[in-house]
Amino acid sequence: MDRFEEMRVFAAVAQLESFSGAARQLALSAPRVTRVVASLEARLGVALLQRTTRQVRVTEAGRRYLEDAQQVLAQLSEAEAAATGSYVTPRGLLHVTAPVLFGEYYVTPQIVEYLQHHSDVQVRAELVDRPVNLQEEGIDVAVRIGHVPEKCQHLTVPVGEVRQVVCASPKWLARNAEPTHPLDLEVLPTVVAEGSNFGSHWWFEESGKRIEVIPRPRLHISAAHAALAAVEAGAGLTRLLSYQVAASEAEGRVRCVLAAFEPAAIPINIWVTAGRGRAASVRTFVDFLAQRLRADPALGYRA
Repeated sequence: MDRFEEMRVFAAVAQLESFSGAARQLALSAPRVTRVVASLEARLGVALLQRTTRQVRVTEAGRRYLEDAQQVLAQLSEAEAAATGSYVTPRGLLHVTAPVLFGEYYVTPQIVEYLQHHSDVQVRAELVDRPVNLQEEGIDVAVRIGHVPEKCQHLTVPVGEVRQVVCASPKWLARNAEPTHPLDLEVLPTVVAEGSNFGSHWWFEESGKRIEVIPRPRLHISAAHAALAAVEAGAGLTRLLSYQVAASEAEGRVRCVLAAFEPAAIPINIWVTAGRGRAASVRTFVDFLAQRLRADPALGYRA
C-alpha cells in the first residue's frame, strides 16, 4: 500500500478524531479509511489510535508518528508544488480560515473577487470562532484578531485594528440617560452576546487605569449579530467589536458611546502558515487580501 496514502489518511483521522470525518474530507469511503489505518498499525506493530464507540483519540505513539507524518506530507506538497509550477502560477487548493462574522463581512467578498481573477485556484474557507492549529489543520492563510505571540513561527501581515465599543440605538439614547462613565453600565439595561470575547466582565480604561464593569443584562443572546439586532430595536446597550457595528453605525441604526474609555485597539493580522508562503496562490491571495482590508476605513489600518 502507498505509504504516503497511509500517512495522509492517518493524519486526517488523527486531526479530526473521526474516521467518518476523515472519509468525507478525503472523498474516500469510511471502510477504506478504516482499512488503511488498520494496515498502517499492523505494519508498524503499534496502536496509533484509541477507539471507543464515541470517540477516537491519538495514542502517544500515534502523536509522535503524526508529527513526523505531517513533516513528510508538507515536504511532499512542497515538492509537488515546485514540480507543477504552482510556485510561479497561482493554482490548486487554498485553505483559508477567519472568525465567523469577520470572515462573512470582510474575507468572503475578497475571496470571491480573487477567484474571479485566478481561474485555476480553488478555495476552502473555514469560518470558525475557535482556536485553529494552522499546521495540523492544513491551513494556508488565516485572518486573526488579537496580539501576535512573541514566539510566533508564522509570517504575519498587519491589516488593521478593531476597537471594543459600546453602542445603542439613537432612539434609545434619546429616551434614556446616556452613560457618561463605564460604571453607569452596571445599572442600565444591557444586552450580552454569549460566547463573545468580553464575557461577563467588561474592561475599560481611565487615566491609564483599568476599570472593571460587571453588567447585569436584561437579555443574554447567543450571537453578536443577534445582540446588535436587539440593540437596534431598542433593547439597551451592548458591547461588540467595532467592525461588527460599522455598517449599523454608518447607517445611523446605532451610535457608539463612552469612546474616551475604550481600551487599546486589538490588531488584525493575516497569518501565513510557516512553509506555505512560497506558493503563488498564497502569495497573491495574501497581497490581494491585505490591500483590500487595509483600504477599508472601518478597520483603521495605520501604515
